[in-house]
Amino acid sequence: MRDFSLEIYRELLETLQAKGYELISYSDYCRRLTNPQSPITNHQSPVPDKFLILRHDVDKLPKNSLRTAQIERAIGAKASYYFRVGKESNNPEVIRAVVRLGHEIGYHYEDMALCNGDVDAAYDHFKTWLEYFRYYYAVETICMHGAPTSRYDGRDLWKKYSYKDLGIIAEPYLDTDFSDVFYLTDTGRCWDGYTVSVRDKIPQYQDQWTAAGLTWHTTPELIEAIRQDLLPPHVMMTTHPQRWTDNTILWWKERILQNTKNSIKRIIVKQK
Repeated sequence: MRDFSLEIYRELLETLQAKGYELISYSDYCRRLTNPQSPITNHQSPVPDKFLILRHDVDKLPKNSLRTAQIERAIGAKASYYFRVGKESNNPEVIRAVVRLGHEIGYHYEDMALCNGDVDAAYDHFKTWLEYFRYYYAVETICMHGAPTSRYDGRDLWKKYSYKDLGIIAEPYLDTDFSDVFYLTDTGRCWDGYTVSVRDKIPQYQDQWTAAGLTWHTTPELIEAIRQDLLPPHVMMTTHPQRWTDNTILWWKERILQNTKNSIKRIIVKQK
């Protein structure tokens, strides 16, 4: 089975479910963490003993995100999809379809990079586009886009302003307790790509996880680790759906492009 195909993606999710992981969106996790008493059913709905927060960064090829969203809906999983403002990500038809499938939509913000580090302009830009995405969905979580070629970190916007003033309940990199939640990401088109990642990583805990052997390169390796109960019980997993496809041409194109990008990012990481 080809890695980064939709077939193996479904197998990954079904393996997690078979091992007792509940696949939940980021906003669902945040709400259940802070308010375990459901206001609708009046029953307890705490964070489950085993869960995986299913997060997707829609950097480009948004129609790929629709395919992963359909797979997730078919197996009863809920996920969070974070869209950028550019045409390479921002596809209204796809956004509407993902919402109809029952998933969360969020803003994949990069306003500091787009506004050349002007904090005030970036905040105005952020508010404008937050309202845009709220036209499609009641956005309550956001997630920064790493923008590896930019010298501006999107999270620096919150050194002056507060997203919670705008009704945002959480940002994964700033509000997740990673001492409790293990982080997986397919950045670099592998599961140990933190070595070539500029910002999509959790540096304060990565050395501990690596020392504990919690590192895998391919999806088959990750699936086998799940089957052997090696994965921690609390996980956040980030994927970039552009990488997951059954189209042979797109699959090879993404592989070749990502190998080139990884070489560039290695240089950037060494310079920091």
